Amino acid sequence: MGIHYDEGSQVFHLQTPGSSYCIQIIRDGYVGHIYWGRRIAVYRNSIPFDFIDRGFSPNPDPADRKFSLDNLPQEYPGYGNGDFGVPAFQVSQPNGSEICDLRYRAYRIYAGKPKLPGLPTTYIEQESEADTLEIELQDTLTGLRATLIYTVFNEHDAIVRSVRFDHTGSENLLLTRALSASIDFRDDQYDMLTFYGAHTNERNIARRPLMPGIQSAESRRGASSPQQNPFLALLRPGTDEDNGEVFALNLVYSGNFIAQAEVQQYRTTRVSIGINPFGFSWQLTPGESFQTPETVMVYSAQGLGGMSRVFNRLYRTRLCRGKFRDAERPVLINNWEATYFDFNADTIEAIAREGKELGMELFVLDDGWFGKRDNDLSSLGDWTVDQRKLPEGLDNLARRITGMGMQFGLWFEPEMVSPDSDLYRRHPEWCLHMADRPRTVGRNQLVLDLSRCDVCDYIVGAISDILSSAPITYVKWDMNRHLTEIGSALLPAERQRETGHRYILGLYKVMDELTSAFPDVLFESCSSGGGRYDAGMLYYMPQTWASDNTDAISRLKIQYGNSMVYPAVSMGAHVSSVPNHQVNRVTPLDTRGHVAMSGNFGYELDLTKLSPEEKLTVKHQIALYKEIRPLIQFGEFYRILSPFEGNETAWAFVSADQNEAVLAFFRVLSQPGERVPVLKCKGLNPDYVYRHYETGQVYGGDELMYAGLTLPRIKGDYISLFWRFSRVAE
Repeated sequence: MGIHYDEGSQVFHLQTPGSSYCIQIIRDGYVGHIYWGRRIAVYRNSIPFDFIDRGFSPNPDPADRKFSLDNLPQEYPGYGNGDFGVPAFQVSQPNGSEICDLRYRAYRIYAGKPKLPGLPTTYIEQESEADTLEIELQDTLTGLRATLIYTVFNEHDAIVRSVRFDHTGSENLLLTRALSASIDFRDDQYDMLTFYGAHTNERNIARRPLMPGIQSAESRRGASSPQQNPFLALLRPGTDEDNGEVFALNLVYSGNFIAQAEVQQYRTTRVSIGINPFGFSWQLTPGESFQTPETVMVYSAQGLGGMSRVFNRLYRTRLCRGKFRDAERPVLINNWEATYFDFNADTIEAIAREGKELGMELFVLDDGWFGKRDNDLSSLGDWTVDQRKLPEGLDNLARRITGMGMQFGLWFEPEMVSPDSDLYRRHPEWCLHMADRPRTVGRNQLVLDLSRCDVCDYIVGAISDILSSAPITYVKWDMNRHLTEIGSALLPAERQRETGHRYILGLYKVMDELTSAFPDVLFESCSSGGGRYDAGMLYYMPQTWASDNTDAISRLKIQYGNSMVYPAVSMGAHVSSVPNHQVNRVTPLDTRGHVAMSGNFGYELDLTKLSPEEKLTVKHQIALYKEIRPLIQFGEFYRILSPFEGNETAWAFVSADQNEAVLAFFRVLSQPGERVPVLKCKGLNPDYVYRHYETGQVYGGDELMYAGLTLPRIKGDYISLFWRFSRVAE
């Protein structure tokens, strides 16, 4: 069992294969955080809590001036009784008080992992895969009970935690803050790493030393957003890709979040993550419960690369679900940048036929097939086929394409409604809005109120009708604007601040029903690209369109940043035409292919306009990707050179048994008088011998990793190199 409890010291010791996490019950039921870091066999009280008489630190016991919550590293701190740091929770009572004193009541340790009602989570397939600890806390005055839930995976270096609030009292309570995790570190010698960006510029990496006070990443947009991502890591100074300590937290949630670090008065650090308290509250009536989303915590002593491979493996195998979790994903062609809204059945069939001849396996019909959708001004919500463009219907088009031996996929944006739509004319109350306030539009659309059961039922019914009407095996689920006027016509005034979270719960309910009803459909999430690329979405949809920016050079940073947490198999990546539609850059077709082959591979251009030479290159790219697809989608990913740190980028994919490897190198700009570059691979077995596919040259794994490869001298901007290696049988 990965969880141990010492009755004498009242210490809970949680152990993964490589880490330990220790909690202690002290005094009159206070819950203290002792340690999180490299695995230790047994904790024998080497770092006891050190209580000191501090000025301005109030004391629960007047007879003991050394003990104060102001200085105690706490496991789930509250507000109002001596702890002045950022609280993990806050609750407002009918008399106006916000003081709540949660004390230890009981614990439970058991094999397995619980499900969280209505929320996505990591999971297990056998009870023996994980162990769970529940620590029950209670405030005797209000009757509020909080259960801290920790699960330790026996084969993954990850601990997941969440909190369930149960109201056992007699008066209504109002939760105004309910974070999923809080951790108190005993020093402040860390860098903080987060992601930032914008639409078409997602997942940039920000790293800066911690400073006194609060530093945070958060979203108030109703979605996890391209601007920030629900992830935070603390790194010891000097930690790099392969060495040093990393303490990382990722929230399995798709809505408003906050991830923050507070350096406190005595140079200690409190890290917390959860639903953003901004715009949030939740009414708890007697007998009701509230469950926070799950946080995945990863400790790595092998730098950022070690951290990433834990997240990648866990999410690939125990977050993504269904038949597509372990299935190779198809090479696709999407018509969006080829046609935008201007197409008919013959246009689509011609592109699909070219794709089939080049080796593509899936055609995806993007926006514009429904209602009267000639631009983005109308028809969202009217999920009926546009007979002007497809006079013989969707089923006829799908069968024309599947008759070629290709699969057929379809774009939806189910969460939205156009003011110019039959749905909005019938149900203007179905969008998020506040009475007497104007309705802000984004991309000429409004957001449906998914906190309402009738709206959710409509979406499930409308999408189900389409998916049942034709041989559709893939859905691209888009979401092209964020939430404004966040209110619901069905909720009373005192519950309006629940709307944002209820929207996400409704979204999860809709996705759960549709993915369960159509298990043979591969769902890909999208939010103008990577605007909702988070662990919550991956639970329902095992891949995400990484960005609407298809420029290969821009994608180096986007895909590199995503790889910090999210596996390559979840990352949609396409080859598009040049000049690129987003940045107008012209890059070689080889480079575009090598970048896109580093994720879920596809194309997004007009295949009928390619030259014979380009078609031959595309055909070779697809053939190569099919050979290396299992390695790219299910292998281990190693970052070698960072696009955020220089002119060159490199990464490698290595099979779990270390028998196969793909090494990729990219140079942005050609420079005069450059050194002769040498590239060192990672992840190989130093005792194995490997053969280079193209030349037949044989190298030792140690040679490739420690001495490296001399790169050929190639002139020009935006170049790429790709190597394949396989182990030589002994």
